[in-house]
Parts: sequence; structure tokens; C-alpha cells
Amino acid sequence: MPAPDTTGVRAARLAQLRAAMARHQVDAFIVPSADPHLSEYLPGRWQGREWLSGFTGSVGTFIATADVAGVWTDGRYYTQAENELAGTDIQLMKIPSGASLLHIDWLAENLEAGQTVAVDARVLGLAVARLLGDALTARGIKLRTDLDLLDDIWTDRPGLPPEPVFEHAAPYAVQARADKLHATRNAMAKLGAQVHFMSTLDDIAYLFNLRGADVSYNPVFLAHALVESSRATLFVADGKVPPELRERLGRDGVQVAPYADAAAALATLREDATLLVDPRRITAGMRAAVPQGVRVVEAINPTTFAKSRKLPQEADHVRETMEQDGAALCEFFAWLEQALEEGTALTAPLTELTIDEQITAARARRPGFVSPSFGTIAGFNANGAIMHYRATPASHAAIEGDGLLLIDSGGQYLGGTTDITRVVPVGTVSAAQKRDFTLVLKGMINLSIARFPRGTKGPMLDALARAPIWAAGIDYGHGTGHGVGYFLNVHEGPQVISPTALPEPHTAIEPGMITSNEPGIYRPGHWGIRIENLVLAQPVENGEFGEFLGFETLTLCPIDTRCIDVKLMRGDEVAWLNDYHRSVRARLLPRVSGAARDWLELRTKEI
Repeated sequence: MPAPDTTGVRAARLAQLRAAMARHQVDAFIVPSADPHLSEYLPGRWQGREWLSGFTGSVGTFIATADVAGVWTDGRYYTQAENELAGTDIQLMKIPSGASLLHIDWLAENLEAGQTVAVDARVLGLAVARLLGDALTARGIKLRTDLDLLDDIWTDRPGLPPEPVFEHAAPYAVQARADKLHATRNAMAKLGAQVHFMSTLDDIAYLFNLRGADVSYNPVFLAHALVESSRATLFVADGKVPPELRERLGRDGVQVAPYADAAAALATLREDATLLVDPRRITAGMRAAVPQGVRVVEAINPTTFAKSRKLPQEADHVRETMEQDGAALCEFFAWLEQALEEGTALTAPLTELTIDEQITAARARRPGFVSPSFGTIAGFNANGAIMHYRATPASHAAIEGDGLLLIDSGGQYLGGTTDITRVVPVGTVSAAQKRDFTLVLKGMINLSIARFPRGTKGPMLDALARAPIWAAGIDYGHGTGHGVGYFLNVHEGPQVISPTALPEPHTAIEPGMITSNEPGIYRPGHWGIRIENLVLAQPVENGEFGEFLGFETLTLCPIDTRCIDVKLMRGDEVAWLNDYHRSVRARLLPRVSGAARDWLELRTKEI
């Protein structure tokens, strides 16, 4: 939560925006949380929603009219947005999920025929653009997509990030770039396409076995790509691809072109070409560059499916990574418990900021570590109830007294991406807190042991994790699981385990997919509890009723039994937890020593 805005900076920026709207005869201006690649985490240049509103959540849409300004965001960010928007004239507009398009309905209902809505097509998803256009046209409202009013008012707007691109090499890159290109071309051919255009950064990084540092926490780089039958073009800013890497790309039939040339390359496609694009992963601006005579096939990017299904060798690297990550967490939690015991004897107060520093330092000592996979969430008591809380130097809590400390963190390693949430007791834990913790644990176990037919849509599994929590008359306002990349984005599709996602074919859980399992309970103003492991979908049976899948738990870190009310657990749930802790202990003991080893043995004792 930022300090209150006493300088009026946001008010001045909003006034400047409205003045620019008046100059261009625009009645409403939309700033999505997006860049030209429809990324979740944005480079500074495209953080316009945050620049205007001060809301720092990763999901949200800003809209300004002459007399109303609002941010549309979902339940994960309600508390955060209320705090960050406090003292401004910008309203919080609550939506049920990040995929909601209620802001389109609001525009259609609150503007009059003949008025004009503007949004920059270069950061507007094609699928959303179509829905927006249809809704506004039906009401006689005009839509302009050729304006980026931020350029009019954001005088010190950041440029493109300069960090170099590097190769994700063997042994971690287990499939050659040429083989991935061949597989992509085969998928294109099945759809009747000779050309495929891609903008999503994780798809591009995966296909070309390249990584970068243009986006915080995600090892990707800004680029577009055009794949043709005998060559591919990577559109990336000048100077970002070292000469020796450019040469290796050339040997695989990949040429490098300026980042700004991507739209022009689309515009020069021959009219007898058939182009494959993913309408959910391309902007309206890029789609508009395609000549009208070109036949366009719309389907999910082949790489989106391919990268979600980790190869057996990739899964092995992830298991190794989980051992390194788990060992780092043992060192961290051993330090944390000692620090909590020392209390006032510490040279500096123990705060939420200290957690972030120490857990990152522990991971950084491990081989293959590159960076955190997202900003660490360390929330004590009431702050733990803010689902995507982030402590800042201006606003954070000291960890003292009694309560629960929620820690959600992860790492990017050359051999995989980790994401884990644990809750630890501080001082005395109340019976109510233990009850909530145990209900969350029961939900997490319920999904961990699930078996289901292959092809089951991820959203259909969500209720398994919620069932024990629902039985107590409680719910939580976020999805239960998201896909996780392989040294890529910590949030990766196409699979998702969420009640708000449609059970479409592309959400099916398939062998090799890594997904989070993270139910929770949040009591605003009091405490938050979330327990998260990553799980790998694996075949478990193939019989009379077809192939069934189950989950292998990948994450290796004890779950704090001091927070459990054992009376609420069934015998099979206790057995699962004890089995899990035996596995954690066996795999991590060879990697830790001293206080970390002692902590591991203590926290994996049977209950």
C-alpha cells in the first residue's frame, strides 16, 4: 500500500488526460493492463494504468470520462485497490474475475449515442476489441483505436528495455529450437496455414529457446515472431541479440528484424497466404495490419499447448529444481524461527520486508537461480488477508505478538519455475485460526489426491479444493490453480482451475501440465491463509473407462503442523500429510545441514 498521495500528482495527471481527451474529442478513454504482447506483468512503458491511478495490482482496467474515473478489478485486489485509490476521485469498480468485461457494459450504459470511446489498438486484445466494438456499435457509440493519449501527457514515459536476449541452453533446453519449429509448422499445416504470427512473449521464448529480462520476474523479452514454411523472423529491438546468438539463430533458419517492423511485415503478406493467429493472444492493432485478401485462420497458438505439457526430461529438471528450492526454504524457515525466538534481541526489527530479503537471499545461494518468479507476498495477520499484498518501505507491518504470517514466494531457475505459499505461526495461534488453516489444508489435500478422466476441464476440478471450505460456509475469491511455465511465466495457460473460467476445450488438464494447488481463507482485518503446492498431471490408470490422470506433488517444503486442528482431519488426510512430509524429508536432507537440517527434521515429524 503506497503512502497517501498528498501531492495531488494523480489528480494532475487525470486532469491532463481529460484535457487531451477534449482536444481529440474523446468522451471516454480506456487504459487496459496490457502491452503489445498482452502480458500480465508489464514493462514500465506500458504501466499507464498504474501511472494514472496509483493502483499497482496486476489486473485492472482504467477508464476516464469527463466526470468519472474508475479502475475495474477483481476480488483478489479489492482491499489493495481501496487502499491505493483512497484520497483520489478514482472509483473502485468491482468485477467477479480478471476475465470479466463488465467495463464494456458500463461504457455502453453510461455513454450516449454519438459519443466516442478511444483505446490504443496496439495494447487491446483482438477478442476484447471485437466485443467492445459490437457493444458500442449497438448503442451508436463510436470507437477509435488509433489514439494513445498517454503519449500526449506522459512526458517521461520509459522507453523499451535494453536488456540482452540469451539462450536457454542444454541440458535445461531438452528440445532443440529446430525441432520446436518443425512441430509448430506441422501444427500450422494441419490448420491449412503457411504463416503464423505470434506476439505473446512466453510463446516466443519457448519456441526459440531464448530468454530475457524485459519483464520483472518473467525471463522473457519483447518480441514478435513470424513463422513461415521455410524460415522464421524474430522482431526484436536492435542490439538485444548478441552477434554469436544471431548467427546460431540463422543456422536454424531464424532471421532477426527490428522490433518496430512487425506490423509492416504483416502488411506485406501475399494475398494468397493463409495466416494463423490466436485471437486471444494478438492485439487488434496487429490484426488490422493484415491485408484484407489474406485468409486468416484463428486458433490457439500451437506453442501454448506444447509448452504447457512438460517433457519427461523437463519434469526431471523441475524435480531437481524443487529440491534446490526446498533446501533454500529450509534455510530460510530455520532462520525465521530463530529470529522469532530472539525477538527483541534482534539488531533490527523483524518486518514483512525482512522476509522478502531473506527468502530471496536463501534462493540466490542455490545453483541455477536467476530471480524471484514474482514479488514476494509476506503478510502478517490483517495483511495476509489481502490476497496480492506487497509490503513497501512506506507501509509494512512488524512481525511481533501473536498471529499468522502468510508467505507466498517463488523462484526462477534454469531448470524450472517455483511458486509456493506457506503460513507459519507467530506466538500463540487461536483455535479459530487453526480451524481455518485446517480447512484450507483439507481442500489442498482433496485436490492433491484427485483422479479424473483425461480431458477433464480444469475449471471442473475447482470444487474439489473448495468442498471442505464450502462445508464450513466459507469461500475464497480467487482461482484454485494456474499453469506454471518451465523457466518461464509463473502464470501460464491454457489450463486453469477456477470457478470463473469457462470449461472450454483448451482448459483440459493433460499429462505433463504443471498447475498450482492453492485454496485459501481470508478474513479481512484479521488474517489470511493460503497453502500452495505445484502439482504435475500424470497418467495413473488406463482401463475400461479410459485413461485417468492424477497429480504428483512437486513442491518440497513442510506444512506447519502447529497450525493444524488434528480433530478436524480424516485418517486418510493425516496419512497423506505424513507421507508428504516423509518424502520432503528424504529428498531434502541430503541438501541441507546445520540449523536447516534440524528444522527440516523437526517440521516433518508425523502427526
